[in-house]
Amino acid sequence: MDWVALFAAGLFEIVWAVGLKYTEGFTKLAPSLITGAAMAISFFLLSYALRTIPIGTGYAVWTGIGACGTLLFGMVYLGESRDALRIGCVLVIVACMVVLKIANK
Repeated sequence: MDWVALFAAGLFEIVWAVGLKYTEGFTKLAPSLITGAAMAISFFLLSYALRTIPIGTGYAVWTGIGACGTLLFGMVYLGESRDALRIGCVLVIVACMVVLKIANK
C-alpha cells in the first residue's frame, strides 16, 4: 500500500508542478488553490509512504515521477521539444525508478 501512496504522491507532484505555471506567481486564485491543495496531498502521501519505504528510495521515486510526468505534460500539452535526447532522459529516469523499486527489499 505504501508504494501505491508513493505513486499517488508523485502524480500529485505533477499536478502542483504544472499548476505553478498557471498561478502566475500565485496571483491567480483558482490555480493557486489547486496547486496548494496538490502540494499538501502530495506531501501527505509521501510522508505516509515513507513509513516503510527508505527515504532515499522514496524521495528519488517521488521526484522521478514528478520530473518525468511534468516533462511529458510539457511535451504533450505545451508544445515543448520532443527530441530524442529528452525522451531518452525520461526513459533513463523511469529505468532508475524501476531498479530502485526492485532493489528495495
